[in-house]
Amino acid sequence: MGRIKFLFFAGMMMLNLKTFAGLNEDAAKALIRRVVPEAADRFEVAEIPQENGKDVFEVESSGGRIILRGSSGVSVASALHYYLKEYCHCSITWNGTNLQLPDPLPAVEKKVHKVTPYTYRYYINYCTFNYTMAWWNWDRWQREIDWMAMNGINMPLALTGEEAVWQEVYKELGFSDEDLKSFFSGPAYFAWLWMGNLDGWGGPLPQHWIDTHKALQKKILAQERALGMKPVLPAFTGHVPPSFRKKFPQARLKKTNWGVGFNDVYILDPEDPLFETIGRKFIEAQTREYGTDHLYSADTFNENVPPTNDSTFLDAMSKKVYHSMALADPEAVWVMQGWMFSYNARFWHAPQIRALLNAVPDDHVIVLDLWSESHPVWNRTEGYYGKPWIWNMLHNFGGNISLFGRMRHVASDPAMALHDPESGNMVGIGLTPEAIEQNPALYELMADNIWRSDIIDLNDWLPAYARRRYGAADDSINEAWKILENTVYSGGITEGGPESIVAGRPTFEKNTAWVNTGLTYDPKALLRAWDLFIQAADRLGGSDGFRYDLVDLTRQVLANYATPLQQKFSAAFRRKDVKSFNQYSRQFLELIDDMDELLATRSDFLLGSWLADARSWGVTEAEKDIYEFNARDLITLWGGKNCPLHEYACRQWSGLLKGFYRPRWNAFFQYAGKCLAGRRDVDMRSFDAQIREWEWKWVNSHEEYPTAAKGDAVAAAKALYQKYRKTIEASYH
Repeated sequence: MGRIKFLFFAGMMMLNLKTFAGLNEDAAKALIRRVVPEAADRFEVAEIPQENGKDVFEVESSGGRIILRGSSGVSVASALHYYLKEYCHCSITWNGTNLQLPDPLPAVEKKVHKVTPYTYRYYINYCTFNYTMAWWNWDRWQREIDWMAMNGINMPLALTGEEAVWQEVYKELGFSDEDLKSFFSGPAYFAWLWMGNLDGWGGPLPQHWIDTHKALQKKILAQERALGMKPVLPAFTGHVPPSFRKKFPQARLKKTNWGVGFNDVYILDPEDPLFETIGRKFIEAQTREYGTDHLYSADTFNENVPPTNDSTFLDAMSKKVYHSMALADPEAVWVMQGWMFSYNARFWHAPQIRALLNAVPDDHVIVLDLWSESHPVWNRTEGYYGKPWIWNMLHNFGGNISLFGRMRHVASDPAMALHDPESGNMVGIGLTPEAIEQNPALYELMADNIWRSDIIDLNDWLPAYARRRYGAADDSINEAWKILENTVYSGGITEGGPESIVAGRPTFEKNTAWVNTGLTYDPKALLRAWDLFIQAADRLGGSDGFRYDLVDLTRQVLANYATPLQQKFSAAFRRKDVKSFNQYSRQFLELIDDMDELLATRSDFLLGSWLADARSWGVTEAEKDIYEFNARDLITLWGGKNCPLHEYACRQWSGLLKGFYRPRWNAFFQYAGKCLAGRRDVDMRSFDAQIREWEWKWVNSHEEYPTAAKGDAVAAAKALYQKYRKTIEASYH
């Protein structure tokens, strides 16, 4: 243990950064008022120093009040969250909250003292800004920042408003608004614009968006910093506008293509003198607008392959990227996503990774091991060859709605890495999902690692979680959660959870593009958890969290059942059984209708809200239409009507099921039925071409969908249980 402690203390010292800001009492008290307004006057706030450079919090009772002490606003917020969870048995998640505080507030009999073993607690993936956060206003951002603070996050990625800085920089270089039209994407695609994957898609970007989101970013950063966080801002990666080649014909540019249906983009060679000039100008302009905490994100080869695997080239390129930051900010620390090392492991072998990393001084780089719970890279790179690095849970891809996770790994692997002598300079922990607002249990479990250094025992954690979430301890629910742990939350090494064939472009096959229905558990085993939730509904149905979980579990059971039902109509078609084909295809459409009606009972699952939030940012009908196109396209086709990424970001949402997936399947059944009647096979190529035209029309349409939940979640789940339970079990024999 002595060696381990020394390694971590040495790692903290190596970073040579300014310590995190101390406690801003006003900001901490304001957070308490937002979270527990009726009980805020029962809490007091006080500052205590860090210990060995690590954040600390304490919780204690004194004079009938609860004293929350912390080394920062994040620490005080974490102290509040700890007290609410452990003493009041409350729960605050994206999908259901229980804040029924006891009166009087429970006393803390013995002072609680917690020290995090992690200097950095990172949060947010580039993709999160679009798959979930694209249409957030300030109220929603403020709730998320409070959630971050209560869960110990002190290092959030902050990309909002970046387009305003780039507009300023490129206009200073002589580019016009017209020049930049083909560069700025629509708001749902910013992540891939900034990561150098595409230009212009979903645009043109209105000036009103640029102006309002510059103001929004300033509020986000002010709030994060007031609570003691150090936001990570972007830096220049070499990606330049398409018009760059005309403006600077002598510039050394190379074309690259993401390979998924978009035009080439241009990358400025790091050896070109303009690279450092633009990189410096960008950070200078960004600092004028947004300030800096000296942490910068830059990923030159996110999902693009470098032109050569020559170590000398990669070393020189890395030096240039870092130097472009350091010219403007000598204290710059490059926060590098390690995604490429996993995504393109065939290219990134030890010599290439070493060359990229060793070109940057040790105290000026932090590597994000982006997918540690499934595909860690730290354990095959000697802990990133001594560079500071952060263990992250990625978990979700594209915002797909599926009960899924590697719960036992999330409970154990961070602590195991922390205490592994081979992990080198592990300085932090984090969450890097492509999308959030799903699987709340898994994210709370992950966040609970932040203030501890030991493995979490799920036998204790799950019953405590269920009690907080549902407002009461319940033995049958504890049994249900044990089943969930051993089924949906015992996920394999896959790109997120399995999808339902309902969301796939119609086919007779079990899987289709980006819709993999394969399960790593026995779907029949999940039925017992469904039984237990239904049986507990009368006892726990008053809990918001329970209602969400009951709907989500029912949705998952029905989504799984879609596959055997689909295989029945597929088999009937192949044996030319018209009667059975018609019967099973009707049942399939009815299943979609039932899922849609169930999900309509929860605001968490409404397409209408996503579309309305997008349109809310427009000040003209034209702007509203641009944003709605972005919102519709991202979650269906992703790009153009022939985009290979269609269904990558598919959602099981009310409105999307009935308005998009059902019409596609209905068209397929009508076509296949005619083929059966004419005794001919289906021509899938011809059908796909027709359905793509229909999909493109839907993406460009403007019909409205409900924005408010309708119906009773418990009643809807019970009705579907009565309708489907026996049928589903029989289908798995």
